[in-house]
Amino acid sequence: MVAITSPSNIPSPQDGSASPFVSLRPITWQTYQALLADLGDHCAVRLAYHHGTLEIKMPSKLHELVNRLLERIITALTEELGLSILSFGSTPFDLEATQQGVEPDSCFYIQNAHRVNPEDDAPPGFPPDLVVEVDITRSSQSRLIIYQAMGVPEIWRYDRNGLTLLKLQDGAYVAGDRSFTFPMLSVEQINGWVERGKQSKNQLIQELRDWLRTSRPADPSSEPGG
Repeated sequence: MVAITSPSNIPSPQDGSASPFVSLRPITWQTYQALLADLGDHCAVRLAYHHGTLEIKMPSKLHELVNRLLERIITALTEELGLSILSFGSTPFDLEATQQGVEPDSCFYIQNAHRVNPEDDAPPGFPPDLVVEVDITRSSQSRLIIYQAMGVPEIWRYDRNGLTLLKLQDGAYVAGDRSFTFPMLSVEQINGWVERGKQSKNQLIQELRDWLRTSRPADPSSEPGG
C-alpha cells in the first residue's frame, strides 16, 4: 500500500533534493482522482495514471520554456492562418472505463474547436486535436499509451534530441515529416524555430508571422529568418 500525503509534500523542480519524476504503484483510481482534486488547477506537477501506476512529473525551467514556446508557435500559426483554437492547457483527461488518465503539458482543439464549449470541462470521449509533450528528463512513452487509448490524432513530442511529430495511424503513433494539423510545416522547420526561440521568443514569433504573411506557406522550404 502506497500512501500519498498532502500535495505540498511533492517536491518542486527548484528544490535541490527533488527528483523530476516519481512513479508510484499500486495506486487506486479513487486515490488518483482524490489527488487531482487536492492539487487543483494551479499545481506545477503533471499527473498520469495507467492501470494502477501513478506518474508525477515535475517540470524544470527548460521544460516550461520549451512548452510555452511551442504554445506560442501553435497559437501564432492559428491566428495567421485564420483557424479557430481552444487551448485547454494541462486539463486532466480521464478514461474511467479503462482506468487511465493524463494531464498534458499543453493541448489544443483546432479542427474541432467549434464542437467544444470553452466554459465546460474537457468533453468526455472527445480528445484534443493536438497535444504537446516535453520530455527533458523522462520519456513520455507511458503517456503515449494513454493518448493512444484516447485517440489523440497528433502529438508534438520534444526531448533533448529535438521535436518529433507523431501522428496516430491504424491505432499506433508514427513519426512523420510534416504536421497533421499544419501540413505546410516540416519537422525541420519547427525544430529550427524552437532552437531560435529559446534565445528570443518574441523575435521568433514575429519572424514566423512575417513568413506566413509573405509566403502563405505555399513553399515549405522557405523558413522564417532563413
